[in-house]
Amino acid sequence: MTNTTTQLDLNTLVSLCKRRGFIFQSSEIYGGLASTWDYGPLGVELKRNIKDAWWRRMVWERDDMVGLDSAVLMHTDVWQASGHVENFSDPLAECTECHQRWRIDQIDERECPSCSGDLTEPRMFNLMLKTYLGPVENDASVAYLRPETAQGIFVNFENVLTSTRRKLPFGIAQSGKAFRNEITTRNFIFRTREFEIMELEFFVMPGEDEMWHQRWIEESKCWYGDLGLPENRLRLRNHETDELAHYSKATTDIEYQFPWGWGEISGIANRTDYDLQAHSEASGKQLTYFDQASNKHIMPYVVEPTFGVDRSVFAFLSDAYVEEDAPTASSRDVERRVVLKLHPTLAPIKVAVLPLSRNETLAPLAKRVFDTVRNSQVSNGMVQYDDTQSIGRRYRRQDEVGTPFCITVDFESLDDGKVTIRDRDTMAQDRISIDRLVNEVGKRLSDSPTIRPPQI
Repeated sequence: MTNTTTQLDLNTLVSLCKRRGFIFQSSEIYGGLASTWDYGPLGVELKRNIKDAWWRRMVWERDDMVGLDSAVLMHTDVWQASGHVENFSDPLAECTECHQRWRIDQIDERECPSCSGDLTEPRMFNLMLKTYLGPVENDASVAYLRPETAQGIFVNFENVLTSTRRKLPFGIAQSGKAFRNEITTRNFIFRTREFEIMELEFFVMPGEDEMWHQRWIEESKCWYGDLGLPENRLRLRNHETDELAHYSKATTDIEYQFPWGWGEISGIANRTDYDLQAHSEASGKQLTYFDQASNKHIMPYVVEPTFGVDRSVFAFLSDAYVEEDAPTASSRDVERRVVLKLHPTLAPIKVAVLPLSRNETLAPLAKRVFDTVRNSQVSNGMVQYDDTQSIGRRYRRQDEVGTPFCITVDFESLDDGKVTIRDRDTMAQDRISIDRLVNEVGKRLSDSPTIRPPQI
């Protein structure tokens, strides 16, 4: 295969996501709602696989981590104590002509990007989405949709510590929805008002925070690399002093080179003891850890790696997209094929079973092969049966959604008891006995680049 193209136009990826059932515009039949997106049948599988890979790596494969699933709605005092009501804001300017509002940090010139009109002086705009609880909308019923999942971990610190009897250092992980009232949304699913994050708070002894901060930067970057993102499209960016969040001593972003340029997909912050101190003072509960070695109660420091789920989906899709020349089914010519070279761990469909024909003689065997692979669980994911259109079109369809392996059942299978396994990336085809099929599928999936065990 030659003439490979990896330079990706954003509109091309958006079109693929809709056509193949990865991502749809939310409320599309009503004209859509800006910056909100729905994950389709394949998108939800990709998203779930990313979250599962993160949970497996960060929780199941570690001895110093536990999980949590805290509520989206929390007591308003939580956000007062954490500093979000006062500090969680961005500078905003309004166009004097068209009256659109823009975040100052996201525009290059002091003029409106839409109509080139003059902008007002910037003023601070709080990013939290406000709602009301109960039948009366007044100040007493105000609540906020969480802008991060971290505070649910901090206010449950004592509960987790008491119920698990963990020793420092240890972490609490969770993934879930968060909401921010972004004014300037852009670039598909990169910046939206409703999004999902994977986040953990790693509690350490004071004085060890800088060492653990560096370790988590390295581990977080390795996680992306182990799932296929190349080194030359990832970079680290340290926050300048004037851009640090109100709770942060130091923050480092992991950025990926998207079609439009570099963008953050993960942030690793040293939050010191800011949050536990703030909630201890506001609630009257001492959120401390008793250190038996020193016989003292101490306030742990916290290192926080945060991973954007939607941005990770975007990065993995962008990086996997390839256009290349490939031989046709007859091998007498070449044609252009689109292929998503997703890591098998992330691929929405792991294996596709493709009968050469819908012939009633062939179908029973093809169905048995499909049931055998699906019920064996060796694929650890979705197995699809596809018998519509020509075999060449079906191969291209599976390539385009990133399926690592296709199994073709043909008329010779009725006689020799063998099927053909086709590799997505190399397009190599091998004839395999049906009674060896499950073991072969398992071996090929496990021989693919795997997630290494944790290194810290």
